[in-house]
Amino acid sequence: MQGRYGGRTRGAKLWEQGARNAGRGRPGADGPHILFDGDDVEALDEVVTEEFSPHRLRVGRGQQAPGRFRRLHRQGLALYELGWGAPVEVAAGELPDFYNIHIPLAGEGAVRIAGREITTPCSIAGPGMTLGMSLSAGADTLILCLPQAAVDNAVTTQTGEPPATALRFAPALPDGDPAVAAWLGTARAFAQFAASPLAARSPLAAAHFEQVLVHGLVDLQPHDHTAALPEHAHPALPRALRRAMAYCEQHAGEPVSVADMAAAARVSPRTLQERFRIDLGTTPAAYLRRVRLDRAHQDLLRIADGSASGTVTEAATRWGFTHLSRFAVYYREAYGQVPSRTAERR
Repeated sequence: MQGRYGGRTRGAKLWEQGARNAGRGRPGADGPHILFDGDDVEALDEVVTEEFSPHRLRVGRGQQAPGRFRRLHRQGLALYELGWGAPVEVAAGELPDFYNIHIPLAGEGAVRIAGREITTPCSIAGPGMTLGMSLSAGADTLILCLPQAAVDNAVTTQTGEPPATALRFAPALPDGDPAVAAWLGTARAFAQFAASPLAARSPLAAAHFEQVLVHGLVDLQPHDHTAALPEHAHPALPRALRRAMAYCEQHAGEPVSVADMAAAARVSPRTLQERFRIDLGTTPAAYLRRVRLDRAHQDLLRIADGSASGTVTEAATRWGFTHLSRFAVYYREAYGQVPSRTAERR
């Protein structure tokens, strides 16, 4: 659908279903609250800016209806429903310390992240990324905001080390992927739960939803720290080994030797090789190669969904694979298909 919103979905009824349970906006309140409901688009823009971050708004001509902005939940993460009620162009600068996930409920629109139009209806932008939208008068959106700290904590839980930089997710959420579709279903279910009287009676249940959404996103959506989350990653791994793994992640695009990894781990090369063999069943060189394969894989996925441009050769050489036939063999062993197949437009 070229990133454009489709027709009305069952999620579009969230506003009507929860209106009886929503109080008027009170700063700091956790439950459902109507933050704005009216015809003044500029007044709505002020409320949106206060809740999110500064942005530029241009109101188009055409059919207009009352705008509405409702906060469904705000504890560890925040969940909103927003309809501008008029055709608008929204251009945000670089996002601060949170991730903004757009799930369309009704109407038509397009989303641009880092200057590129997203080719799937649902999208994610994170810290340091720009966000732009073109929305019709009837567009309603479910907006999930994840604090960077919550995402960082999810990575730390798996690896034992906080990420060196904010995770940069692939911006397109491909709902044709069953795992992504299940995650989006969970987000919509959370919206329905948050709009119900049960949410106020069971804050622990809301916290469980939050954990599922944050950890699920880190596990299923490609990002630039994916290689730091191997199957065996666990806080119980020796600290030296975790330091070596983090070094691989941070320097995957640079010439790296086993000696470099050992120096980062603060052990001898021989000790590092022994630890990789015992704890991970591999070698430092093979682990680094897998990190680089994962990075190349992420690049090819972005080429396939239209959020990036390039070729298989460029992706391979960017991550140190100068022998393309050998790269193809490694890639097929890891992902079960040739690189060119991954890079094909869906």
